[in-house]
Amino acid sequence: MSRVLGVDHGDRRIGLAISDPIPLIASPLITLTVDDPEQAILDIENIIIEEDVKVVVVGLPLGMNGKDTKQTRHVKIFADRLRQVLNVPVILEDERLSSVTARKAIIQQNLSTGKNKALVDQTAAAIILQQYLDKLSR
Repeated sequence: MSRVLGVDHGDRRIGLAISDPIPLIASPLITLTVDDPEQAILDIENIIIEEDVKVVVVGLPLGMNGKDTKQTRHVKIFADRLRQVLNVPVILEDERLSSVTARKAIIQQNLSTGKNKALVDQTAAAIILQQYLDKLSR
């Protein structure tokens, strides 16, 4: 089978998660620090090659009303850039409340979200990816 990569895009950090090969289960992978957006895309490309990823799922931060926000537009531009560079499909997945859910999950593990922002980003990416995988298995 093939792996799927989940992406939680932020201005300063990009959380990544990866599926198992079946793909059924999402797991946090890594958080990239965004100093140079083009370097972040190259880093993602390298992960895709190393992990034999066949699909990339990017979290789309819609407003609670379902409408685009300023951040939605940034993510769409980022996803378009990924589509230009990568040789795999790039899919947008509604990510409303994924970061809130990630923070709650981390707090339940008695970890500080303030000191573990990278973990929050990875966990949010895993939540976005799991949501996508769950739709596939229905």
